Amino acid sequence: MDGGRDEMNARGRRLALLIAVVGLFWIGATWAGSRFGWSGNTRLLFDIAALAGFGLALWQTINLWRARRNDKG
Repeated sequence: MDGGRDEMNARGRRLALLIAVVGLFWIGATWAGSRFGWSGNTRLLFDIAALAGFGLALWQTINLWRARRNDKG
């Protein structure tokens, strides 16, 4: 068995979970903001938090891609 490949697969699964959780958070925050009449500034705060989460996911994706590429060659 290849322990490195298993670790890469686990990182990929965690990354997919991060993207799903951030997406659900953003959907929930948007729904709650419209349902409860939050101010624009409060909605913006949640949008920025979601953007930061997606930015983290993008950064992790690039790191995972680089690690897989370096592992092959």
